[in-house]
Amino acid sequence: MPRRVVLALVADIHCRAEIIEDLREGLMPVNDEADILVMCGDLCNMGRVEEAKALADVLRGVRIPMVAVLGNHDYHSGYVNEVVAILEGVGVHLLQGTGHTINIDGTTVGFAGAKGFCGGYGTYCLTPFGEQGIKCFINETHDDANNLDACLQTLDTDYRVVLLHYAPIKETLFGEPPELYPFLGSSILAEPVDKHGCDLVVHGHAHNGVEEGETAGGILVKNVAMPVIKRSYVLHELDANARARKGRQ
Repeated sequence: MPRRVVLALVADIHCRAEIIEDLREGLMPVNDEADILVMCGDLCNMGRVEEAKALADVLRGVRIPMVAVLGNHDYHSGYVNEVVAILEGVGVHLLQGTGHTINIDGTTVGFAGAKGFCGGYGTYCLTPFGEQGIKCFINETHDDANNLDACLQTLDTDYRVVLLHYAPIKETLFGEPPELYPFLGSSILAEPVDKHGCDLVVHGHAHNGVEEGETAGGILVKNVAMPVIKRSYVLHELDANARARKGRQ
């Protein structure tokens, strides 16, 4: 039986000079409380190199494995390659439509991650029809969903976790203006999750949303944007025994 694995989850750090010391202090307990630090996008406030360097300096104090995806803010200033290189330089494994496996004392945790994108939910989801601009817009979401699908097919691990920045369900958006829902994520991103299954989906982006919901297939989704969790991270335990009990219900 796989051991329990504790994840420290956070998104929307929006790193900038004025929060560095608070962030450093807030992350201090993570080495003792968790096995893996998971960060779900908007790591930088405006995607600037100096913000990435400041965050990297904080993360040098983290001794547990770190895995992350980027968010829309990380792309804003056009330095995404530099941001990725700086964060990977201090041990953050950044997923960009890719997978990664972490071994914790013989128990494997497989991560499939992508930024995700917009498009709406359910019967109101945008489709690639009409003008080329519409097709390009929604196909970006389909591309990330297809990458997640491919990753989940190949992850043969004790636990599987999907990382996104954009929301794969609308239930974690409650509190946001409904008019914004199509720009906060898409149910297209949940399709590979329900197709292949996983233990947890984590996202951010929705600062005024709620912390938990489920996909149509009953998989737990957590919105861990800092304004939602109101702390430096929230802990989540991957537990094979609890999973087995749920499966028998």
